[in-house]
Amino acid sequence: MKIGFIGLGKMGGNMVERLLLKGHEVLVFNLTKKEIDEAAAKGAIATSGVEELTSKLSGRKLIWLMVPSGSAVDENIDKLMPHLKKGDIIVDGGNSYWRDSVERGKKLKEQGIEYIDCGTSGGVWGLANGYCLMYGGSKDACDFASPIFESLAPENGHHHCGESGSGHMVKMVHNGIEYGMMQAYAEGFEIMKNSPYDIDLEKVSKLWMQGSVVRSWLLELIGNSLEGNQELDGIKDYVSDSGEGRWTVQTAMDFDVPAHVITASLYARFASRQESSFAMKMLAAMRNQFGGHEIKKS
Repeated sequence: MKIGFIGLGKMGGNMVERLLLKGHEVLVFNLTKKEIDEAAAKGAIATSGVEELTSKLSGRKLIWLMVPSGSAVDENIDKLMPHLKKGDIIVDGGNSYWRDSVERGKKLKEQGIEYIDCGTSGGVWGLANGYCLMYGGSKDACDFASPIFESLAPENGHHHCGESGSGHMVKMVHNGIEYGMMQAYAEGFEIMKNSPYDIDLEKVSKLWMQGSVVRSWLLELIGNSLEGNQELDGIKDYVSDSGEGRWTVQTAMDFDVPAHVITASLYARFASRQESSFAMKMLAAMRNQFGGHEIKKS
């Protein structure tokens, strides 16, 4: 199948390579030339921009966007629109907010263009293992794109979730759950590290992969991280977030769903970014005022 692919970052570049290995013809564009050249060296067709990319796609056009959420998605859609005809398909494979995807789907439908919002999970390991794909859009458009989904995903690794927005909704919740799982693992390993026992955390992580109910890919990654570096030297205790956790918490509030674990894990990430906490200083000051508890001077 012939497909246009815009965005060749860590995920996008590997996805293009997987499609090439599966025999698809992939036309590529990226803001920086280095990534275009790397994709071309693996068999992709390099293009100089949206106009050239779309002109080399014949018949019903299928273009996959793998760009950051927000304005980058809208800017690329705006650039594509003059070069598309009724029935052509845009896939947004990034982590867009699902409500934005609903609006994009409506807007593009009015202009006769199909929009598929596709949540993509698999990270840098997806090239070898495949990507878990959860997508929303019309059945017709998703059926047309199915050879791409089947090539990117492992067996039984893709699912049509419903209309526009549903794919990114499912991916958002997936990432919110991921926040909670990661936090639970991190806290559990810290408890063991601070215990009076000389526990080999790397061996425990690998032990738990053998039949334990808490085994997972995340646990496997913990083992990789601890290998030869039990103290995690060289890693700062600062954890960023890319938006999905916040969106999950906000959506839970919108739907009156108590999401205790996901919310707490998001706040834990915020706490990791504080060099010092004014709130903690205030707690210490209050305890000193009402109970005469000691204050540690900075």
